[in-house]
Amino acid sequence: MTTVGLITPEPDHPLLAATAELLRREHRVVAVDPEGAGPADRGPLADVYLLKARTPRALALARGLEARGVPVLNSAGATALCQDRTAMAQRAAAAGLPFSATRTFGTLAELAADAGPAGPLVVKSRHSRRRDLVARVDSPVQLRELAHEWADEPVVTQEFAENSGWDHKVWVIDGRVFAALRRSELSPEGRGPTLPLASGQLPSGWAELAVDVGEVFGLDVYGVDVIATGGGAPLIVDINAFPGIRGQAGAPEALAALALRRAREAVAAA
Repeated sequence: MTTVGLITPEPDHPLLAATAELLRREHRVVAVDPEGAGPADRGPLADVYLLKARTPRALALARGLEARGVPVLNSAGATALCQDRTAMAQRAAAAGLPFSATRTFGTLAELAADAGPAGPLVVKSRHSRRRDLVARVDSPVQLRELAHEWADEPVVTQEFAENSGWDHKVWVIDGRVFAALRRSELSPEGRGPTLPLASGQLPSGWAELAVDVGEVFGLDVYGVDVIATGGGAPLIVDINAFPGIRGQAGAPEALAALALRRAREAVAAA
């Protein structure tokens, strides 16, 4: 029997709950809240852990588990890399991925004090987290208004690429590709519904591009936000470690199979 640990404060998350239900038919599942007070990495260990949380305490817990030789998916290092949008852009550019050109500013106030955007810009928090800053800015006035609320926020900017207003959400679990369309939060109508999309309906080469992202970033479970530019070429605007992947048929099965395989590999390598 394999024991699978879930590093999350929300074990009832739809993807995790469905995965746990599958695993519990023959295996054991334990949830570990990384924000809890106990030293969870010092007690009896699971055979493999799924790192759904991305807080500093979650990453510290994951590093402690890895130091004890336990596989963590995704690794603490890969997860942390995807939280720093500056480092993310640098890694993508070095690998030749079609990633949006990114500039970094120490604070939004520093950006606002600059000459201002020459054209539409997307301004994002440098450090990806829940309820972070993601906004389209079309003028210096808008930028100053944004800086009034987020003055001390470290930010990155990306040129706004004209597109259909819909993001392609491409998710990968151990090389298996899932996809959906979602109206961008930057569109005039605001974020809209998520529409299922078979991986075969992605533009040619996009599924392979998403798999390449995992190899470049050392990720097993991740999401890639891609837009089609005016000429139809893909442009990656964000990469997320262990996203929600809600409502995707086959995703819980793929995640359960990944966890069990990595646990078996760890035992064989010991």
